[in-house]
Amino acid sequence: AVVVAVAKGAEGLVLAPGSEAVDEAFDGKLADILTTLGATGAQDEAVKVPAPAGIKAGLVLAVGLGAEAEDGGYDAEALRRAAGTAARTLHGSKKAAFALPVADADAVEAVALGALLGAYTFTAFRSEAAKADAKAPLGEIAIVGGKRGDKAAKAAVERATVIAEEINRTRDLINTPPNDLYPASFAALVQAAGKENGLKVEVLDDKALTKGGYGGLLGVGGGSARPPRLVRIGYTHPKARASLAFVGKGITYDSGGISLKPAGHNETMKCDMSGAAAVFGAVLAAAKLGLQVNVTGWLALAENMPSGSATRPGDVLKMYGGKTVEVLNTDAEGRLVLADAIVRAGEENPDVIVDVATLTGAMMIALGSQTFGIMANQDEFREKVFAAATAVGEPAWPMPLPKHLRKGMDSSTADIANMGERMGGGLVAGLFLQEFVGEGIAWAHLDIAGPAFNEGGPFGYTPKGGTGTAVRTLVELAERAAAGELV
Repeated sequence: AVVVAVAKGAEGLVLAPGSEAVDEAFDGKLADILTTLGATGAQDEAVKVPAPAGIKAGLVLAVGLGAEAEDGGYDAEALRRAAGTAARTLHGSKKAAFALPVADADAVEAVALGALLGAYTFTAFRSEAAKADAKAPLGEIAIVGGKRGDKAAKAAVERATVIAEEINRTRDLINTPPNDLYPASFAALVQAAGKENGLKVEVLDDKALTKGGYGGLLGVGGGSARPPRLVRIGYTHPKARASLAFVGKGITYDSGGISLKPAGHNETMKCDMSGAAAVFGAVLAAAKLGLQVNVTGWLALAENMPSGSATRPGDVLKMYGGKTVEVLNTDAEGRLVLADAIVRAGEENPDVIVDVATLTGAMMIALGSQTFGIMANQDEFREKVFAAATAVGEPAWPMPLPKHLRKGMDSSTADIANMGERMGGGLVAGLFLQEFVGEGIAWAHLDIAGPAFNEGGPFGYTPKGGTGTAVRTLVELAERAAAGELV
């Protein structure tokens, strides 16, 4: 197949740069043919046309970019989505040439990343017969239009490949069923990847967690037959000028515990470890890219189950570092495991801590299913994280941490309760986490509850199921820190 791009012009469909040779093969009538077939150039649109004589491929696929760019220079996210749409549409094809607008290396990277993410499939748990019957993902991608031997374009493709590999690794972990992915097996995967990439990995099992006083992880994981883990994976560079700590919520399955989730809310709770998966993928990407920065990932892994040994509403947990928490709702468990990991991460005195978590349904109510919220203890740092997310095309929005909401977590029994006011629940969770950040450390909290798992149909380069949200933002933060632009 040959892929070209079209857009919505002021007077109808227009061909985007890169499609000239294909249009010539259609005697200059490609736009008219596509319009006749109903194409409008809208974002995520895909229209197939049999290729005419003169084109070796049998199929031409036109994908929409959305509104026409006045200067012909389409933004990176439009190119990523168009390439992703093309790759998804071409499942079952062996090869495709992408003749999209690639005016510079950034555009090449966007097309490569979108195509690699759009070609993603997850078939690990299907039978061999089912795999044989299903269409294979697009096998080979060629990006045409650039200069042969262009070193910048080659580097762009290599970078896109690394990012795509780690986003797709993250997606695989999120999509893996909880009977196969649990704290110990997740930790083993991190150890294997760390060994493969020359990274130091430390795993604290339940005995080490007990000895160390990690009351949050032990309290949340106490109801499961599969005990919790705290995993540290570290990447260092000899020329690093900054150190970043990424902390991920890794609830491999969330039943709600004793505060059991109602029917209809359990079926997708294998995705509650999306934050830990994103942190894992981001650290590996930073290492593969050789970024001049130190990045440490902390994965707080537990399974939240109801049983005779589970934490009860009303129990008080002594967290790592000594602070006590009254548990009013065992389904507010993510903040408990994160709190332990944030305190431990802070002991290494990183320049910044960024935690990532599918933390609250309240954030989904506030921002919908495709946007994550950003909270921070410094306004300037929150804006830097927002700028990084925006730059890589991950929808996000800065959120406040109103001081008046803190009072709702006052406890007559412990230092703090794990629940506060119902209204503004996502912000309350952020305020809770802030209590565990070490003095003088810039901290941000990414609540990815909405975009981490796509329950609807696929779109652009985003599949149904695990999405890999936040990996690109974390890598961008690491790159900016390496360049001295973050701290």
